[in-house]
Amino acid sequence: MTDAVTATYTSNARIKRVRGPQRLAYLPAERAPARFGTPGPIARHDGGQGEVPDPHATTIDYIVAAAGG
Repeated sequence: MTDAVTATYTSNARIKRVRGPQRLAYLPAERAPARFGTPGPIARHDGGQGEVPDPHATTIDYIVAAAGG
């Protein structure tokens, strides 16, 4: 039987709100921040009118991608 290995990791992520739902996530080991926002279908579901001027993936998109990774 092998010995259990315990690892500890603390993420040093930082979030900066740009405006409205738009945010920048500064993540360890990434040179450029990840952009979060709201794409059109979600904005319309939440009551937004018209086109989203600068759509970006939502946090749930990143969570789904991470779970699939």
